[in-house]
Amino acid sequence: MTFSKDAQIISWSDRYATGIREIDNQHKQLVFLINDLYRACLKGDKVMEAEFREAMSCMVEYVQLHFNDELKLMKFIKYPGYSEHKKQHDSLIITVLKMANRYQQDKKFVPINFVWYLKDWVVGHIAGSDMEYAAYANDLKNKRLVSEIVLNNLA
Repeated sequence: MTFSKDAQIISWSDRYATGIREIDNQHKQLVFLINDLYRACLKGDKVMEAEFREAMSCMVEYVQLHFNDELKLMKFIKYPGYSEHKKQHDSLIITVLKMANRYQQDKKFVPINFVWYLKDWVVGHIAGSDMEYAAYANDLKNKRLVSEIVLNNLA
């Protein structure tokens, strides 16, 4: 199998931009980490296993950090959809942790299927739920009820 160090399963696009600089930077990092997982899947078995484990660990850690930052921002702006958004985050974290555990225990885990699932979830979540809270936050900013500096420093 030929392998490209630049292979991607997802590319960042401005259509994913929330208008909140720090959140957008974090979303770009999530895209990068998903692509790391994808590239690990394209390598031979021994290399894939080591790199996939490392990429999975980074992904789990970063997803938790990012979700905490988003929730902190939503709490601050008193976003009315906070509880539902948190449930979505919690659901993904549980799924990722289960999959990581399944992978470590060699229980019918197909890395590339996990990468596709993660990509689809992240893209759908950013394009849907994240855009909803971003619109709410940007509306507050436009009404001068919260500053851009505050929005970017909360995350």
